Amino acid sequence: MSAVSQDVLDAIAPVAASDRLLVALDFDGTLSPLADEPMDARMLPAAREALDALVAAPDTIVALVSGRSLTDLRLIAEHDDDSPLLLAGSHGAEFWYPGEGVQSHEDQPDDARLRDVLRERAEAATEELAGVWIEPKRFGFGVHTRKATPADAFEANRLVDAMVAAEAPAWRRRTGHNIIEYAFRHEGKDSAVAELRAHTDAAAVLFAGDDVTDEDALRSLAATDLGVHVGSRPTAATLCVPDIPALAAVLSVIAGKRSATRQ
Repeated sequence: MSAVSQDVLDAIAPVAASDRLLVALDFDGTLSPLADEPMDARMLPAAREALDALVAAPDTIVALVSGRSLTDLRLIAEHDDDSPLLLAGSHGAEFWYPGEGVQSHEDQPDDARLRDVLRERAEAATEELAGVWIEPKRFGFGVHTRKATPADAFEANRLVDAMVAAEAPAWRRRTGHNIIEYAFRHEGKDSAVAELRAHTDAAAVLFAGDDVTDEDALRSLAATDLGVHVGSRPTAATLCVPDIPALAAVLSVIAGKRSATRQ
């Protein structure tokens, strides 16, 4: 396990001591390495062990918050109906709660029809660009370019940007690691964390993420919360860790402190 410095211990002390803690975590790049094939992503063993320790700690709730659809998030997280983990999928438009199951913000038929039309057009517009993949999402679609050349990635994004701007200018556009997502719903990870906080009656929140879309949640946190960024780019997070094992070490320390002080 990665060592945890005194500066990190100082940063996590307030949330570790909070009355009821919600630990809300992005998945891709935060708990799982980024994968060329998105559905191949899986949580690192150290991350899984840290989440198990948090779940076992008193007054501690763990949630995964992802841009993935709820269906895909459950698959990559290896999440079943007996899991204690809460889920927020599609950037907070879909939720899964233990003992309650799926709760979602319903879409309108016209939105779904336009989603299907634009997704098909995006597939047709990019089919000659090697390494570009259009990912179906419940509330829109994503343009993946991880396996494309820089030139083909630029062209794919240019084509789809122009199409969506012309046909669906009110849709929300999000950028991430080699992906641009388009959605007719406007929920973000900030609203997802707010809904999870209210649902769990948490006194404090720790949110961790690695990507641009995670910044919405990080900027929304209160002074009594803690934001953690995995990586080295500019961020609104209070605490930065270099990689997934380092985050797992931080989460394990928090779990240990909460278990030791609340017996």
